[in-house]
Amino acid sequence: MRGAVPRLSLTLLAAESGARLCAIIHYLVRGQLGWFGLTIACLVPGYAAQLLSILWFRADGHTPGCWLLALHLLQLGLWKRYWDVLRAEAGGAAGEGLAQLGDVCVLRLLEALLQTLPHLLLQAYVVVAVEPAGFIPGVSAGLSLLSLAWALVSYSHFTCLLRPGHLSPPAAVLLCLLLWRTGMLGTRVLALVLFARLYSFWVFAVAGVHWLLMSFWLGAQQTDIVAQPCRWRLFNCLLGAVYIFCYINVKPGPSKSRVAVFYAVSTWKVLYSTWM
Repeated sequence: MRGAVPRLSLTLLAAESGARLCAIIHYLVRGQLGWFGLTIACLVPGYAAQLLSILWFRADGHTPGCWLLALHLLQLGLWKRYWDVLRAEAGGAAGEGLAQLGDVCVLRLLEALLQTLPHLLLQAYVVVAVEPAGFIPGVSAGLSLLSLAWALVSYSHFTCLLRPGHLSPPAAVLLCLLLWRTGMLGTRVLALVLFARLYSFWVFAVAGVHWLLMSFWLGAQQTDIVAQPCRWRLFNCLLGAVYIFCYINVKPGPSKSRVAVFYAVSTWKVLYSTWM
């Protein structure tokens, strides 16, 4: 089952990238330069994951050559990492493959949150408010949602492999996780898009309050993932933005109370949006 995870991840990544390219061409051909520019702009944050990938290659003792830099410049660095994982597993190097799988799962999750999520919000808004019959933006939004959900599932899958005595979860468990993540993300994206269509820029006020509450709450938990105070505050702010859409456990131990707080705040946001 472990080998199927990087294969499916690579397949979804290729499908998402292909649909994004089709959306870019679609807007360009139709002369919708505003949506074309915004779709291109959603690609820019993804270079953070590509830069981190290059730095990790250098930290592992691999001097990045011109071809490797070119791959990352074309945002194909994670494709190369997935290919390395498949080669390591095919060669019987399980330990090396697990380490490489961990790197690419973290990088893919970062890229999905920084690049796929904004693209998903943009295409969902186009389908709901601008072009309801738009097939290409709809397919792009759907594949982005599925790819983002799978990035979260593959990260959870890797954390399970790291625990002592834990084996790879069966396919049924991963499917249930994928359905849960897809439903959770889909409802939150749809709620934000519908709110933005009805109330325009007021959506930033609601999302901003949610982001501040989540950031302060993360700070109160005193997570020790990042040691330096400045980077620790930045980490909490970035993760607080992620918590607008989904919950990611960053602290060891039972998480029932933290999940309850997360859903309580999310429910408040839905009720407040309905009341407005």
